[in-house]
Amino acid sequence: MLHEHKVLTTGQIVQLCYPSVRAANHRLLDLYKWRVLDRFQPFVTSGTAPMHYVLDIAGSVALAYEDGLDPKQVGYRHEDAIGIAHSLRLAHTVGVNGFFTSLVAQAQQPSARGRLTAWWSERRCVRLFGDMVRPDSYGRWREEDDEVEFFLEFDFGTEDLGKLTSKLHGYEKLAAATGITTPVLVWLPTSRREANARTSLADTLSQLDWPDLVPIATSAADVMASDSRSTPASTRWLPISSPTPHRPGRLRLIDLAQLWPQTAPPGTAPSSAALPSQTPAEITAPEPFPPPAPALRLRR
Repeated sequence: MLHEHKVLTTGQIVQLCYPSVRAANHRLLDLYKWRVLDRFQPFVTSGTAPMHYVLDIAGSVALAYEDGLDPKQVGYRHEDAIGIAHSLRLAHTVGVNGFFTSLVAQAQQPSARGRLTAWWSERRCVRLFGDMVRPDSYGRWREEDDEVEFFLEFDFGTEDLGKLTSKLHGYEKLAAATGITTPVLVWLPTSRREANARTSLADTLSQLDWPDLVPIATSAADVMASDSRSTPASTRWLPISSPTPHRPGRLRLIDLAQLWPQTAPPGTAPSSAALPSQTPAEITAPEPFPPPAPALRLRR
């Protein structure tokens, strides 16, 4: 997980695979001593930042040999791994990862009905779709017989909204080329930022040739869900537009599966020349948490 998603905090690692912070800290200390993991603690102006973990040299070697690879084939460089400590995108990367680890944590609750079935990093998305659009991540959430897949745009409130809205053209191009209509979830820091973003997104959406190929829903970190849960799967998503009627107000993540069933783009089927070199259907999604389950693939 650290190799795929670059950096995880102690709390996020607990959400992924440990029963308590104490149990995680004991194990993480050993892994740090053995150079399986490296760690750092960012400076903050108030309070104390959690410990942040990245993959270290011994960890990359272990991953390589588990897959029968030469360590050089893994593409690991320690200076790149620890370099994220000084990256301007550190907070953004941690925020995106926290979005998904909270879904994993919810799925592990005794009363849980849902499960995260795929979580792709920004790096993987760029490798697959980078010639058209660069999502912050891709995920799939399943509850009973329903499953919704989505691209995530994680807005930290530090960039111009024009940069966010301009990506809708890339999502339209990707949907037309692959024949897969995938909702785009936009996560924003505040409700005020969300209101401004919705106006800009709706304006850009109206300018697309095929706006139905880019379903969009937004939410904000300060939105209190009606079910009193704070995870991204709760009742907190507000669609911008929909070809089918739906009840007013915010929806649960899984409700988007009924709101936006997958449809093919208008016109004839895309030619093979229009497809990326690797489409999602050809890529096995990494399992987000143990125990391993049969790999799922994107539907065509």
